[in-house]
Amino acid sequence: MDFHISAEQRQMVASVRELAQSEFKPKAGRWMDGTFPWENMKQLASLGVLGMSVPEEFGGLGLPILDTALILEEIAKACYVTAMAVLGEAGVQTRVIARYAPAAIRERILPRVVSGDCMLAICMTEPHAGTDVANYRTNARIVGDRVILKGTKTLISRAPEAGVFIVFTRIDGKPGREGIGCVLLEAGTKGFEVTGTYHTMGGENLFEIQFNDCELPLENLVIKDDGFRKLLTAFNTQRCLNPSISLGLAEGAFDEAVNYVRERTVFGKPIADHQGIRWKLADMFKDIEAARGILYRACLTANPFPDPFMAAAAKVFCNEMSLRVTSEAVQLHGGFGFTDEYPVSRLYRGARYGTIGGGTSETLRDLMGRKIVADLDFDQGVLGLGTF
Repeated sequence: MDFHISAEQRQMVASVRELAQSEFKPKAGRWMDGTFPWENMKQLASLGVLGMSVPEEFGGLGLPILDTALILEEIAKACYVTAMAVLGEAGVQTRVIARYAPAAIRERILPRVVSGDCMLAICMTEPHAGTDVANYRTNARIVGDRVILKGTKTLISRAPEAGVFIVFTRIDGKPGREGIGCVLLEAGTKGFEVTGTYHTMGGENLFEIQFNDCELPLENLVIKDDGFRKLLTAFNTQRCLNPSISLGLAEGAFDEAVNYVRERTVFGKPIADHQGIRWKLADMFKDIEAARGILYRACLTANPFPDPFMAAAAKVFCNEMSLRVTSEAVQLHGGFGFTDEYPVSRLYRGARYGTIGGGTSETLRDLMGRKIVADLDFDQGVLGLGTF
């Protein structure tokens, strides 16, 4: 197992870190009212960051998932809202287009993702079905050379800003998992409407959208057959990139906590001089490092998508670690940690999303447990379950 970070990777991370710490962190509070961080996205586009998941033939960087995770981790340390916006360009929706869309669609859309001129949104959750994909009611009906899309999706990121929507839907009303496919819809399509807004505790807005018999060309039917398997396979990318944001939030909060306890005095000496405080910092650090190890290892299983078991393990561990570490960072700030004047409050609220989005911790624990029960081979032991 080689977790060595190359000089090229370090240079890339350093460039993003410099931008995030100098530009994004000081104004992170500006985006807490749901305003989309367009100016941050344009700066990242100029570095090529928005093209991380876009193949080189379309002007992107075509980076491995580990490299993408490293960059998201660095952005999240400074600004959760911006990290989530970048996830929309580097995550499953871009990889679905690059992997499954017809050449004409890839040529039209992917260069615009790289330049920052086209935000992407993935549409999965429905009012009555989130993780329960097999119960989707949204339907794409094939009529000759057209596709008619009808249904409702909710808790969708970037709906007003997105130029392209990747919509997972039922195809021709076929029931169950076998009926799931994927269509691509471009903003401005007749019958498309944003019908609701939800402001989140992390700062970003989420939206409800409706497809009222939206008529699409047949080439926009990106996935028709074997869609459920392809969806879950591609979605394992999200289960590595979501926890990279959780890891970055924890690291950002840890940095803030260390700085605060060094400078803040109590009973005549810095808080950091108290043994109990140092032990808290030690526990926070070991949690962060354990999470980093399992996440990077999961990222390295990608070919082209990560191993589902390892991605699930990484997501659950990183998400829950982030909640613990950001909460301790708030505690170490005392009353100031509960105010919006200090970044730890914002980082803690961002961390709360991790265990919910991209597959809940409960769902992923069950996925892991089923594999353990079914596949644990006592000749190999635990080593046989992971990818080494």
